[in-house]
Amino acid sequence: MKPMEHLLERFMFASRWLLAPFYVGLVGAIVLLLVKFVKEFFTLMPQVLVLEGGQVMVGILTLVDVVLVANLLQIIVFAGYENFVSKIDTGDHEDRPEWMGHVTFADLKIKVIGSIVAISGIELLKVFVDLDAYSNEQIAWKVGLHMVFVVSGVLFALMDRLTAGKPAGH
Repeated sequence: MKPMEHLLERFMFASRWLLAPFYVGLVGAIVLLLVKFVKEFFTLMPQVLVLEGGQVMVGILTLVDVVLVANLLQIIVFAGYENFVSKIDTGDHEDRPEWMGHVTFADLKIKVIGSIVAISGIELLKVFVDLDAYSNEQIAWKVGLHMVFVVSGVLFALMDRLTAGKPAGH
């Protein structure tokens, strides 16, 4: 029975490679965000001299929003791949991010929710810059949703802190 168990365990361990195409897909999503960023940038550039200050801020915040989503995807790709598939061998490359290889699944959850809160905050700031474009109900929904993200982030961090000192398996 032991050889069968060993074969099954090797098969299950090898199944981690089924996740690799998902991470490749997320890299493709980063490429799509680059296209979106370039489009937004070149749309904003010729209008910057004729737009009101608030409209320019909204355009720039849109660029920041796209960058934050791309950063979030990059963190998920690196950390997810290293946690669930295989270590990324970059040798001693000087540009290797210091956090790479040290982000646990718990750290990844906190980074994801932190990024979501930041992205939501930027969306909310865009609303406050252009309040006339939104109804009170729309503003209330956006503020409420942002607060849900903030509270969720705090609860994730609290749960991680509470479980950090526990021995493995508890």
